[in-house]
Amino acid sequence: MSIWILLNEFASMVGKSEDEIMNLCNSGEIEHKEEDGEIYVDVGSSAQLVLKNNSVVASGDDDDRQISHSFAEKTIGTIIAFHERVLDAKEETLEALRRENKFLKEGLISMQEIYDEDRKTIETLTKQLEVAQEELEFMKRKYKLMWGQVVENHAK
Repeated sequence: MSIWILLNEFASMVGKSEDEIMNLCNSGEIEHKEEDGEIYVDVGSSAQLVLKNNSVVASGDDDDRQISHSFAEKTIGTIIAFHERVLDAKEETLEALRRENKFLKEGLISMQEIYDEDRKTIETLTKQLEVAQEELEFMKRKYKLMWGQVVENHAK
């Protein structure tokens, strides 16, 4: 899952200039995208690279490397800022899902009410149709009897 933040925000978090970050983006070392005239940087793809490119002070031997205090503070600060952004994005996503679920639930309830009303209307119309058919059959029998007698009387 990619987490995208604005280029200037990313540059301020990692303590680099926007030009340096853009150079890394243009070289393909950091994933980026442009939307609505704004440039966004993928935090996940760039965190390792930025940490690798920041200065590490070596004291002679490769086994005796020490990280400078300011670098450690910047790195921890960057990680915490990234983590806060992830948490904020997670909360926004959860809230959006809650709103969507509430909307869908209300839609289902509304559809169920409409379905119940339609079912009652269909039952009423079916009963009316049955009554109308019974009346029609009664009228057919009545006219058949009446006209049957007229035809017999006329034939005599």
